[in-house]
This record gives sequence, structure tokens and C-alpha cells, in this order.
Amino acid sequence: MQCSCQKQQSDLSLLEPVLREYAAVPGSLITILQHAQEIYGYLPTDVIYHIAGQTGTTPARVMGVATFYTQFRFQPVGKYLIMLCDGTACHVNGSSRIAAAVQEYLHVENGGTTADGLFSFSIVACLGCCSLSPVMMINEDTYGSLTPAKVLDILKEIRQKEGAA
Repeated sequence: MQCSCQKQQSDLSLLEPVLREYAAVPGSLITILQHAQEIYGYLPTDVIYHIAGQTGTTPARVMGVATFYTQFRFQPVGKYLIMLCDGTACHVNGSSRIAAAVQEYLHVENGGTTADGLFSFSIVACLGCCSLSPVMMINEDTYGSLTPAKVLDILKEIRQKEGAA
């Protein structure tokens, strides 16, 4: 049953092959959520409700699982998702200076997306690349041993590639 406060906006048919394969499989909620995020780019509310209905669980349980893991997003993100590590090694090695450089250059706060929709910025607890600290990921690419100047060069190169200099 869908709450009347939910507006149907997502094409839920895109998720049907995933639900056919996994909805009845115990312990597959994370897998379903991962596939849903791959399809939609984030987890829209109507998708959360649909997954709950199709798996026989509650929206609260689905949200409980989704909010526990930092990999899941609930808002659309930019074309380039910047995840800056602030784990112990990165923090000690200057991740706050890297964050300040990113925020100043892109005019975006932690958790935000640039006005042009090109970049989203998120400070995360750990990327598991301590030997590269400070480290960030942009989509699937990892950048280590960062300095404020190095991170600005990376961002400028992406902007130039996108014609958004």
C-alpha cells in the first residue's frame, strides 16, 4: 500500500527485473538498494516505498537499512560525486584543507551540489585508502596524496573537459 503523500515520479518499471530476481531472496535488501541507486542515481522516496511493497517489508525498515550505509544517497547528485575521506589518517594529513579548497573553488558545502549540477561534494568517514592520505574519490577514480593545489588542478581539469570552465 502506498502512502497518499507519495508522488509517483520514478519509472518503477526499470526496477522490475531486479525485484523479480531478488525480492523473494532473504537478505537481499542491500543488493536491491544498490541496483536501485544504479538505476536512478539515488534512492527516490517512491522507489523506497515500492521496494518495501515488493519485498513485503515496511518503508521504515528499508529506510533503516539505506540510512545505515553511507553508500546510499537520497538526493540526486551531480555528474561528478566527490567523496573526501576524513578518516584518521586523512584528517591528520590535512583533509580539512582539502575540504576548504573544494568548497571555496566549487562554492558548495558538504552534502551539496553545485548550481550547474556538475559536482556533488561529500565528506565521508573512510575510503579505505589510508596509505594515500589525504584521499578523495571522484566517481570511480581515486586521488591520493592530495594538496589544496593538486585538488584544484583536478577540479579545473574536469571543468575544462566538461566545457564549464
